[in-house]
Amino acid sequence: MLMPKRVKHRKQFRGSMAGTPTRGTQITYGEYGLVSQDPCWIKSNQIEAARVALTRYLKRGGKVWIKIFPDKPVTAKPAETRMGSGKGATEYWVAVVKPGRVLFEVAGVPEEDAREALRLAMHKLPCKCKIASRAELEGGDQQ
Repeated sequence: MLMPKRVKHRKQFRGSMAGTPTRGTQITYGEYGLVSQDPCWIKSNQIEAARVALTRYLKRGGKVWIKIFPDKPVTAKPAETRMGSGKGATEYWVAVVKPGRVLFEVAGVPEEDAREALRLAMHKLPCKCKIASRAELEGGDQQ
């Protein structure tokens, strides 16, 4: 699973998902991309499942870019534990995604193959997404 090699602080506050992303809203490498429409936390295993679905459908053809990285630790306390005694241990890592953020990019395959592969990857993610081409995002269809 994806996770940082090392972090400055082991535990973080939950934070806010409000607002729009400041970067990562354009398709920079590929021709087609998966764009988030809801704010959400995407776990590292969900990113991996979407990546596997993408690459399996494309049969190792084309190129895939993952534009998000899970760098936020989420902690949880064990079941049936009393309140208090500090914050729990890190359970998993998430990427904080805001609406309009490009999650995956694909290039080097026909449009119908790219759209189908991104559709399959979209079903593995917890937020509502849309498939966009580079021309659509540059043409002023931004949120």
